[in-house]
Amino acid sequence: MHPPVAVAGEKNIMKVAELAGILGGKWQGDGQREIRGVAALQNAGPDDLAFVEGDRPLGLADACPAGCILVAEGAPFPGHTTIEVKHPKLAFIRAVEALLPPAETAAGIHPTAIIAPGAHLAKDVSVGPYVVIERGVKVGKGTRLGAGVCLGEGVQVGTQCVLFPRVVVYPGVHIGDRVILHAGVVVGSDGFGYVLAEGRYQKFPQLGQVIIGDDVEIGSNSTIDRGSLGTTSIGQGTKLDNLVHVAHNVHIGKHCVIAAQTGISGSVEIGEQAVIGGQVGVGDHVRIEGGTIIGSQAGILPGKIVRRGLFVWGTPARPLAEFKRMYAHLAHLPELARKVKELSRRISGESR
Repeated sequence: MHPPVAVAGEKNIMKVAELAGILGGKWQGDGQREIRGVAALQNAGPDDLAFVEGDRPLGLADACPAGCILVAEGAPFPGHTTIEVKHPKLAFIRAVEALLPPAETAAGIHPTAIIAPGAHLAKDVSVGPYVVIERGVKVGKGTRLGAGVCLGEGVQVGTQCVLFPRVVVYPGVHIGDRVILHAGVVVGSDGFGYVLAEGRYQKFPQLGQVIIGDDVEIGSNSTIDRGSLGTTSIGQGTKLDNLVHVAHNVHIGKHCVIAAQTGISGSVEIGEQAVIGGQVGVGDHVRIEGGTIIGSQAGILPGKIVRRGLFVWGTPARPLAEFKRMYAHLAHLPELARKVKELSRRISGESR
């Protein structure tokens, strides 16, 4: 096989009416106007497509010189060329895919790659420089392995995945289809398990595995530990930001989003469609039920249960309304301290 060669993606020029057909929307204004790029509303030019969603940007949209603006159904903008769609932000994603298709990478194996006998690479796989693939590895059709990727013994990677440079996947990990692992991700490293005995810490066996579902995306330099005796799993469609740590035996449900610098301790269960903000700390054996929102920098104490649909914040985390009341009281503490001090002086003076 020839070494992989990156092919630069080419911009597509489309007319407004053509874009409306692709997006299933209704255009108003100049349907023959050519759109060559995309931009944010505040800096879009006459050849760009932008979108507006919600009430706050409406004033900005009035003065925007964008060639075309994606707007919600029933929200026309006189004097502008627009496409009315059900969900402007989602339609913008689809428009970007049509106007700016991603660069393609030709299939092939770089001559510096090291591939053990018995590894199986399906058709159209791209293997970059200095990739290491150990025995028993299976890589699905159309998957791309960036420079320096290491796949340990028995790893299974599905179809149409993208592993960016320096991703390390430890032995026995299973990765689904269309998974994206950004640079520096480590999957399957040992969990943090030790037993204090005979005056020293002794390592508890880390013999489990990691299973990553289809359509998962994991941000740069995140780490996913293998189960100690069981499995660490990340459900279909879940998205992890950069610098997220998932400890051993954690189970994350489908379609969750977890922001940067969050740390999840061992044996935590997270239900489907949970939203976890940045720098959240989750103690061990916590259960976060589906549809929950955890505010940034919140702390969930070990063993706690966060019930379905709650929005919690603070440390220890509590329902948002309760957190706001407590925070309001904390804001008045200096004034309260001054009053207490003044009362103490008065009482002390009266008692003399």
